[in-house]
Amino acid sequence: MVSNASAFGRNGVHDFILVRATAIVLTLYIIYMIGFFATSGDLTWEIWTGFFGSAFTKVFTLLALASILIHAWIGMWQVLTDYVKPVAIRLVLQLAIVVALAVYVIYGFVVVWGV
Repeated sequence: MVSNASAFGRNGVHDFILVRATAIVLTLYIIYMIGFFATSGDLTWEIWTGFFGSAFTKVFTLLALASILIHAWIGMWQVLTDYVKPVAIRLVLQLAIVVALAVYVIYGFVVVWGV
């Protein structure tokens, strides 16, 4: 049995289900946002902050952000595993991606809960 140090015990079925589930969450979030823009009329600061001030929108936005994180990580992991064969370079690139995604999520939490 071959072990991959960067796989963290995942398998293809698990990744397949996660990518499809996150795609569904992102599609629903896009529909939600399009619905907001289609029904809001003139978009003012008060309407925008009121929309993002609701708990549902905050939680849904953070769920979409987490879905982007998961979706991006699985996709980048697959690309790096397929195309970057030197293990050291692949691990450095994976670390850089994890750090970037972590920064995006932390910044997203700050932005969403700061409204």
